Formats: sequence, C-alpha cells, structure tokens
Amino acid sequence: MRAAVLVKNGAAATAFQIREVPVPTFKADEVLIKVAAFGLNFADVMARQGMYKEAPPLPAILGYDVAGYIEAVGENVTHLKAGDQVVAMTRFGGYAEYAVTNASATTIIPASLSMAQATALATQYCTAYFAAAEMVQLHKGDTVLIQSGAGGVGTALIQFAKYKECKIFSTAGSNTKINYLQSIGVHHPINYNTQDFEKEILKLTGKKGVDVIFDAVGGSSVKKGFRSLAAGGRLVCYGAAAMTDKNIFGKIGAAIGFGFYHPLMFMMPSKAIIGVNMLRIADEKPGVIQRCLAAVVQLTNQGIFTPAVSKVFPATAIGEAHEYLATRQSIGKVVIEW
Repeated sequence: MRAAVLVKNGAAATAFQIREVPVPTFKADEVLIKVAAFGLNFADVMARQGMYKEAPPLPAILGYDVAGYIEAVGENVTHLKAGDQVVAMTRFGGYAEYAVTNASATTIIPASLSMAQATALATQYCTAYFAAAEMVQLHKGDTVLIQSGAGGVGTALIQFAKYKECKIFSTAGSNTKINYLQSIGVHHPINYNTQDFEKEILKLTGKKGVDVIFDAVGGSSVKKGFRSLAAGGRLVCYGAAAMTDKNIFGKIGAAIGFGFYHPLMFMMPSKAIIGVNMLRIADEKPGVIQRCLAAVVQLTNQGIFTPAVSKVFPATAIGEAHEYLATRQSIGKVVIEW
C-alpha cells in the first residue's frame, strides 16, 4: 500500500515521501480500514516540526483520523463488519491507504456524509464534544469564548455552544474568517490581529468576563484568558499553536507565556484551567472515545453538527496541505484523499 511517510522534521515541502509499505496487521479487538480520506490536525504540524514528543520515531506515518470502509475485523469485534462505511480515530498510521485502529475508536457514519466531512468527526468533533460536554458542561445563557473559531475544533465548539444557547465570542485572524464566524452564529467575532481579545471581552461583558474559554493557541493566550474569566470560569486548553513555526527562543518564550500558577490563584477567584489531550484519552479510556464518537454522529444526524471542509488535497500534495494548515489559511477541516 501507499503511505505518506514523514522522513525528516522541518519544512513541509521536503518532510514527506509517498512510499510503498506493508499493509498493517490487526489484533482481535481491532479493525482494518481501507482509507478513502484522512484529516490533518495541528498536532500533525507539531509532529512534523519535531515538537510532539508522543510522535513515533522517523520514518513515521502520522495521522489521527480516517474515513473509509471496513476491510476486515478482529475476532472480538461484533458491532462492525466488512464493507461498513466508517470514521475512526487512529493512534498514528492514518496517512496511508490502509489503517488499523481499535474497534472502540471506530463508528459507522451515515451515507449522506461525505468522506471528507467524516474525517472531521473523529479528532476534531470528538475533541470539541469531550471538552464542551464532558470536561465542561455548557448551559443556556453561558458566555463562551472560542479561540481560533474558524478551525475544525473551533467550528465544532461554536456549533455546540449555539445548540446550548450560549452567548458566543470567538477569535480569528482575517476579515474572511471574521465573516465566517458571523455566518455560523458567533455573536461577537474578534480579529486578534487588530484587537486585543482580553480588552474586548472585558468591554463587551462589562468587566465581568466569560464563563468558559476554549483555547487552542497556548502561550500568552492562556494567561490573558485566565484573566478574562468570570467567577466560576473554566479555561479549557487543547492545543499550543503559538509554539509552531518558531525558533528555540520563540518556543521558550511561548512556553513561559502560559504563565505560572499556584492553587490559591484558582481557589480564591473560583477559576479552573483544564487540559485536554485526546490521544491520551484514547490510549487510557477507549470507552470515552466510543461514547464521544457515538454522540458526535448522533448530533450530526440531528443537524446540530455540520462539519466544514476547508480544502481537499491529493495525497501527493501532503506537503502543500501541511503548509496550508500551518499558515492558518484554512476554515474548517483540511482533508487528504487517495
């Protein structure tokens, strides 16, 4: 089979090669999927840059989410069969024509959903659902700030917050993305290149702050976000985009920018910072992933979740796709098709 193999860290244009590799074997609790499409995530960009410590050693096949058809199932798998159209989260290995994953991280998708759309349901929509429905419970009337709202997870979070009838604030870095945020229901879009989101939040909320912040940026965005929380507020961190495309000094600066915290800083104002790493959850709590996937598909069938696809690339353009995502040109999911 063909795979887009990460052969060296660094520039997207030279980091990957399309290679012939063996079809992976599967165990009793696993499934083999013939991949029609796979998605890109910011964790992939960080892995390419050598910044994701859990990435496999080079040469490596990255990839966390795939859509396609069940080719074969392990002997313990009863809820899936060959031919089923599915979406799945993968523990790497998704950048290939065939991928293996645990059956609990795989679910059937409706035929009405395109393969490109389906890729967004695994990592990005599951991340959004886990963050907003399990780590934080959104309620009607809550004020919510969603950083990087035009991205895949950001879009999912906005759709879920809208479903929960929250007042939604969201950031983006261009007028095109600001218009997109308005079109999907954001009440107060904020251009982070021309506005300071902390000042805007305090102004728009009468200095009260917001109830929940979802942050994929990291760095100083977290520290400013913590100051922007109302009493009882929760800041959910699920990414560190601020640390990509920086030299060592920039990365150190971004890491320091997160801030340093003491328990009293959480207890006295009644605020919380919550970290989300879906790869770790998938490794240690596969039942949670199964539950989240089922919920995400159900919400999609109800029309509450509508995955947005930014652009679809052929596998031979994997470097171009990585650059497109890393330079924040995308609105919604970036997808690769074989």
